[in-house]
Amino acid sequence: MTRTTRTYWAAGTAVLLALLFAAAATVTAASDSDGGGTSARAPGLYSPDAGFARDMAVHHQQAVEMSFLVRDRTKDEPVRGLAYDIANTQANQRGMLLGWLDLWGLPKVVADEPPMSWMGTADQHGGHTGHDMGGNDMAGHDMGGGAAKPGALMAGMATKEELAQLGAAEGRDAEVLYLQLMTDHHKGGVAMAQGCATQCKTPAERDLARGMVEAQQSELTLMADMLKQRGAAPRG
Repeated sequence: MTRTTRTYWAAGTAVLLALLFAAAATVTAASDSDGGGTSARAPGLYSPDAGFARDMAVHHQQAVEMSFLVRDRTKDEPVRGLAYDIANTQANQRGMLLGWLDLWGLPKVVADEPPMSWMGTADQHGGHTGHDMGGNDMAGHDMGGGAAKPGALMAGMATKEELAQLGAAEGRDAEVLYLQLMTDHHKGGVAMAQGCATQCKTPAERDLARGMVEAQQSELTLMADMLKQRGAAPRG
């Protein structure tokens, strides 16, 4: 068994474990709710628990979109297999995150909430500030997940131009660009998940975040190997 095969198997196993773990987390969250569908310990509107659920749902949606794009741009089975695993896993996790918001009786979008403000930062562009669990301003604090690049909504996310470039690429070019974009995406996602693992108060959500970190770090190793096989490397 080659190193790449072992790495791919390890990443696939991590993805499967993350899915099983996520399903168990959903059951746990549901069991904590009362008869009205809202947990007695429901997080606040601007809590890390709610902010992470909202932001990671958006972050995951783009990963699913990129994975579907590359599926139609290459016939390479390892890349298509990785894209399928990422799309399947993150679509399931996104459904869980949105489901928890429903259980908590919280909105999926908050107009005055800057992306990733739950990690503790002020929006330098719109003048809005993040809030702690009590609704207090969190201005002046650094964001743990790193800054988003110009044109991207959150750290690690691709810009519209990069998505268009991926949609126009073919074969090896599409494979390399997808792996590079997804590497950046996972790095941003890992930072966000680590933030939730530290700050979130809901045990099931913290556990899911830790599972995300483990699975995506495994996939980062796999994608580095796949890029090397194609004579390329991660960006930056």
